[in-house]
Amino acid sequence: MKEEKLEERLSRVLRFVAPGTPLREGLENILRATSGGLIVIGDSAEIREISEGGFVINAEFSPARLYELAKMDGAIILSKDARKILAANTQLIPSPNIPSGETGIRHRTAERVAKQTDTLVITISQRRGIVTLYKGNLKYVLRDMSVILDKAGQAIQTLEKYRSVLGRVMVNLSVLEFEDSATLFDAAKSIQRVEMVLRVEKEIERYTSELGVEGRLITMQTEELVSDVEEEGLRVIQDYATTMGEKTPSNIFSVIRSWPAEDLLDLSLIARALGYPGSASILEQHVSPRGYRILEKIPRLPLPVVDNLVKTFGTLSRMLVATIEELDEVEGIGEVRARSIKEGLQRYREHLVQER
Repeated sequence: MKEEKLEERLSRVLRFVAPGTPLREGLENILRATSGGLIVIGDSAEIREISEGGFVINAEFSPARLYELAKMDGAIILSKDARKILAANTQLIPSPNIPSGETGIRHRTAERVAKQTDTLVITISQRRGIVTLYKGNLKYVLRDMSVILDKAGQAIQTLEKYRSVLGRVMVNLSVLEFEDSATLFDAAKSIQRVEMVLRVEKEIERYTSELGVEGRLITMQTEELVSDVEEEGLRVIQDYATTMGEKTPSNIFSVIRSWPAEDLLDLSLIARALGYPGSASILEQHVSPRGYRILEKIPRLPLPVVDNLVKTFGTLSRMLVATIEELDEVEGIGEVRARSIKEGLQRYREHLVQER
């Protein structure tokens, strides 16, 4: 969970300085002029306590003004939303007791200020021509756009492959569910593949955060590829988890999503997360789904009706053999809807056989 919070923090920071923002334009101007700079985003009480000297500016932010002020030696202090330049040529005096792995004075100061105040501090290295971001214990060096675009392109290709495999796994699970021959292995495999797709999406999210307006096309591709993937995973959990009264599908999925990659590869761990005890041999156990995921494939079937069907019949296999009269007796289902459910399930089954 700590790693996930770090990822979220990094994404927010990267979006703040992404291409297309005025702040990024100002940073690029400083880089192109082979100049350096130290920029603090925020004017908290902690920042004021460690600031000394400089000039009060209190002017609207513009990339050109940032570039001109960076010609001075001290730090530039911006408002928290980076819309105003508050001060320039300010000397920052953070606690020398804060550990720093940096060697240059500017970068060492930036790292200590970020750790002491949890403020975003940006350094532009005049000699190396790179931009480094510090916030709390986080440090990140901005990379060249072409490098990020290449990596994002590779990640999209990986996502497409994973999404294709997930599609086949889900079709196979659905066919087995209609035949009432699914095992815990099939259910756990589906959840594993859902999470693998979502982890690649998370990786792409970091690239698009850093790309800003340059990553719009990649964002659109990603959104199309992962559409409804998480919901599908939650439905599988809802169908097979034995702890549904104690935990929600979201709770169970959150636990699985917090695991390291090596744990995700162990399907028996996923089975245990679903509430099944025992070793890897438990994966061969026959399991019957409740039917939430398959019933969701039927158009215009309200969620309360789906809940009533599951409460009445218990499993998908019992719903499949139910007569129209038996379906009609369920609360919220009349004869017309009962016939529609029966026909909808048959159509989806035929569709699955063709896909398979």
